[in-house]
Amino acid sequence: MNDSSQQSDEAQLARLDHFKRQQWPSPALGPQLLEFFKNSVAKRQKRFGEIADCWAKLVPPLFHDHCALDGYLRGTLTVLVDSSSHLYELKQLLLAGLEKQLFMGCAKAGLRKIVLKPGRWYRGEADEKKLEF
Repeated sequence: MNDSSQQSDEAQLARLDHFKRQQWPSPALGPQLLEFFKNSVAKRQKRFGEIADCWAKLVPPLFHDHCALDGYLRGTLTVLVDSSSHLYELKQLLLAGLEKQLFMGCAKAGLRKIVLKPGRWYRGEADEKKLEF
């Protein structure tokens, strides 16, 4: 191919590209994302944050490294505990009156039930660093 035919081919491709390519208007995502954040994330964070603060104040520091607040749905707080011995001790504390204190402290957030589950929120062995939340 000579130089002029290559230039004409490129010009023809550029013309075709111009007419075949459609320019779609890009929607403004800012207002939609702000609305989603206000309705979904902020409300959940406010309630869960209140419960987390109350949990940190009332539960003994011994359990802070062995427990993680997993979720909060319809008044039920789910807590993961990494060992069966800590699970048993925490259950005994809840039965001894800690649960009522948490309910009273988190009444504004609507806490009605606490479910303890065995599980890990960090990867690997116990000697590895746990994930911070």
